[in-house]
Amino acid sequence: MGIDETLSELRQQIRKNLPVGVTISDVEFEGPELVIYTKEPRKLADNGEIVRSIAKDVRKRIVIRPDKSVLYDPADAITAIKKIAPSDAGITDYCFDSDTGEVMIEAEKPGLVIGQHGSMLREITRYVGWTPKVVRTPPIESSTIKNVRHVLRESLDERKQILRELGEKIHRSITSPDNWIRVTALGGCREVGRSCFLLSTPETRVLVDCGINVGADDNGGGTPYLYIPEVSPITHLDGVVVTHAHLDHCGLVPLLFKYGYRGPVYATPPSRDLMALLQIDYIDVANKEGRRIPYSSEMVREALKHTIVLDYGSVTDIAPDMKLTLHNAGHILGSAVAHFHVGDGLHNVVFTGDFKYEKTRLFDSAINNFPRAETVIMEATYGGPNDFQPPRNVAEKNITEIAKRTIERGGKVLIPAFAVGRSQDVMLVLEEAMRKKRIGKVPIYLDGMIWEATAIHTTHPEYLNSDLRNQIFHKGMNPFLADCFAKVDSQKMREDLLNNIDPAIIISTSGMMNGGPIMEYLKAFAPDEKSTLIFVGYQAEGTVGQRIQKGRTEIPITRRGVSELLKIKLEVCTVDGFSGHSDRNQLVKYIKNMRPKPELVMTEHGDERNCLSLASAIYNKHHIKTQVPKNLETVRVA
Repeated sequence: MGIDETLSELRQQIRKNLPVGVTISDVEFEGPELVIYTKEPRKLADNGEIVRSIAKDVRKRIVIRPDKSVLYDPADAITAIKKIAPSDAGITDYCFDSDTGEVMIEAEKPGLVIGQHGSMLREITRYVGWTPKVVRTPPIESSTIKNVRHVLRESLDERKQILRELGEKIHRSITSPDNWIRVTALGGCREVGRSCFLLSTPETRVLVDCGINVGADDNGGGTPYLYIPEVSPITHLDGVVVTHAHLDHCGLVPLLFKYGYRGPVYATPPSRDLMALLQIDYIDVANKEGRRIPYSSEMVREALKHTIVLDYGSVTDIAPDMKLTLHNAGHILGSAVAHFHVGDGLHNVVFTGDFKYEKTRLFDSAINNFPRAETVIMEATYGGPNDFQPPRNVAEKNITEIAKRTIERGGKVLIPAFAVGRSQDVMLVLEEAMRKKRIGKVPIYLDGMIWEATAIHTTHPEYLNSDLRNQIFHKGMNPFLADCFAKVDSQKMREDLLNNIDPAIIISTSGMMNGGPIMEYLKAFAPDEKSTLIFVGYQAEGTVGQRIQKGRTEIPITRRGVSELLKIKLEVCTVDGFSGHSDRNQLVKYIKNMRPKPELVMTEHGDERNCLSLASAIYNKHHIKTQVPKNLETVRVA
């Protein structure tokens, strides 16, 4: 059946569900959604049960849009919306798209514009005709959020055409009589970095992640095997699913667009924003270091135009024989466990991506309950037999005590940290310790990308854990906005801080001390015995951080173009337990507690020893079949 016949059948089905006096003027696919245009949007807005009934009947994600003929003039619509929405919602901007009949409303408190169960949105539609979509005004100004929204607004017409073409591909008829599912490892197997898998059926080919190994040289080993026959031509891929925004999972997504890919990129809203931040930064750092730049900022923008954001738990058609649902992974903001339902009940495949099976300061524990899950592809970063982390409360107690004694003796606390995830975790611990007077109140300076990444966290509080959401939404207290935090926003401010003798805490990139502003602080405070350097993250072999962590008391540096040895006299501490990855116990427990019990578990995203050890433990303890694929191997799972 062709797409026109499919739409014709759907129109007939929809009309059966419509009440008297409601008509439809058009029905079309936009990406995974079925869009219904009507001249009576108010009547449908008054009765949400009608839309739910239609969606259940046609088994599609439904969007109701007004026919252009019934839309208020934008100026009149703004006046009406201001009367309807509570004044304390803090509406800051409007953007009208007459082609879709949508108005984007930016508000400081979007929940007040949405209303209970969407009641306020329905009232807005009833009065102005336009379909409202609400986004949060960033509590901390974010250039990334601003630029992302600008790109999306400027490309409205282009995005609509992209979605229409995608809708036709997703909802095309299945042509192959065969039923099989294969998983091909393109990177990240028996190694950490360049994560990339191909999930394929006779109808569909989907990439799951497309990362880069940022520590590899330009001679190979840093990029996935995108040139092999299973992936070629890249233009024929049906989709790319990004589990989270770290570069080893999303760093080469823009490269696909450089080589002609024009399909969808599926991710959560926070992952979309963080991807843009980290990919642009990757280009900038590569340029400064004289390394080969794999793609331009224009390709980052192109990837943005093709990104379709999915909330946790939203079941979405991404191909005629494949549905995708993203679930919380607990690793970083917006990180997702990707669940694929393939065929008409044929098989279910789960890619965990990086996950944390424990509630943390930032996130709820990773999801491991699914309607069905026959095959699981899971990370094994800390899957070794001795990879155990201390409890989170022990880690928090340790970092608090170290900061307390350093501040009391008048020193600086230096914390090298990754911009996304670890930094925000540490920020929350230190903010609470100051608020509860466990340590003296001193400024906490944020340098590098940490402030911008934190701003993105404040834009998406609904992706934080239940305690934090309650604190922000119901108690009106956002710890990220505490007055103890200060942004280092200029070289002059950094130099002033370097010459300041007062105690303070400085959290700065890069996390492994291979460059970044942390090195400026190290040069200034390494000779100061009152100060402390605290490692809260993994220090890779060969990095400056690893040398200092192992006890080196002198390291070579360059100061004003001259090489010299820097003497390390400050206290050096390591606080384990802040990792966004699960340790060995949590990894095994994740599979033990998974419902339903999987039939096959494949381990990846860990060195060979850890992948093999974890697979063996799962097989021996839970009697589940396991495999440890190598890069370039294909496994038939159904």
